[in-house]
This record gives sequence, structure tokens and C-alpha cells, in this order.
Amino acid sequence: MKQSVVMTVQRSLYGALLVGTMLLAACSSKPPVPDWQMNAQGASHKALEAYLSGNARVEALEWDRARAEVARTGRPDLLARLELMRCAAQVASLVIGPCERFEPLRADAAPPELAYADYLAGRLQPAQVALLPEAQRKVAASGNVATLAGLEDPLSRLVAAGVLFQTGKVTPAVIAEAAEVASAQGWRRPLMAWLTLQVQRADAAGDAQAGASLRRRLAVVEQGSPLRE
Repeated sequence: MKQSVVMTVQRSLYGALLVGTMLLAACSSKPPVPDWQMNAQGASHKALEAYLSGNARVEALEWDRARAEVARTGRPDLLARLELMRCAAQVASLVIGPCERFEPLRADAAPPELAYADYLAGRLQPAQVALLPEAQRKVAASGNVATLAGLEDPLSRLVAAGVLFQTGKVTPAVIAEAAEVASAQGWRRPLMAWLTLQVQRADAAGDAQAGASLRRRLAVVEQGSPLRE
């Protein structure tokens, strides 16, 4: 079940970025999929799931494996796509900052990757909107937070919410929705991030009752295995 969720997430994060590269499907009428693609796909699936679950040790190991497999091609553009996937998961968890591993690859990245990187950084230009994956394009084009609810994939919704947060367009309703999306998926890292943001806002508004309720939710999440760095 987890694997199917992560595969859906991975496709949604990249959309057109990964078609014909990382997610090729083998069939009898086509040549076998190269080992590096299969290995990179499997490692990135595990890395993404580990990150969202809060297991930093496994996450680091699997990202390193995925990078090593992609590096076998000698293609920095493919490596750039992989790094954007990692950075998208970070934005979904409110880890806001430069996509450090992508930047050294920027010179060789294609326009869709450049657009996605700028989107994640909150500096997307209007001319770049059409280059985004469809799910993120809808939010970026409309500028309407209501569009967020129309995104079927849970991580796409969290990524869009994270971008809205860092561009100053997030609303209390979006924050609450992001927390519930993470909760429904059992994604501890983004859930703790969005709940913490809700606590901060409740405290700032002087809403002691809401703050206490949110802290009880955080305490439940913390009863599981601690985030392993």
C-alpha cells in the first residue's frame, strides 16, 4: 500500500518532468528498462517515504543510492529532476530554503525543471506557469487557494500549500487542510510542521483553547518513534 502511495506521489511531483525517464514501464514490445532506471526509481520511492515518515537515516541512504544510479548516465539534467523531487517534499514539510543540491545543476536543467525549481522557491514568473506539472500549474495560474482542494494527490496539495506559505498567500483554512492531509497519510514530518504552525498562530491570536487542542495532537504524534536525524 505504501509503495502505491509513493509511486502516485512521485508521478504527481514531476508530472511531465519524469515522463520517458524515471518512470518508464517495461513491456514485451519495448527494450528492457535499464537497471539504473529501475534502481533509481526504487531508491527514490524509499527515500521519499522515509523522509515523510521522519526517518532521516534511511532517507539519506536511499537518496544517495538514487543519485548514484542516475549519475551512471552522466546526465546532470536527470540528476536535477531527482533533486527537485527531494526539495518538493521538503517544501511540503515547511522546510523553506534553497534547493541546495539542485543549484549546481541549474546550468544543465531544462526549462520545465527551472520553472519547477523557481516555483518551489516562491519566485515563479508568469511566463513559467505553463511549464509546471499540471497539478501545480492550476494553483500557480489561479492564485486562488480554493484550487488547492481540487488537487487529488495528497503530496501535491502539501507542496502547493508550502509554496503558498512561503509566498505569504497561505490562509488558516489552507494550513488546517495541509495538517489534515498529512494526518490522513500518516506523514509525521509534514504533520508536525503544519500542526506547529497552527500552534504558533493560535498563540499569536491569543486562542488558548485552540492552542491546547493542537498541542494535544502534537503530543500524540510525538508518542510514535521520534524523528531520526
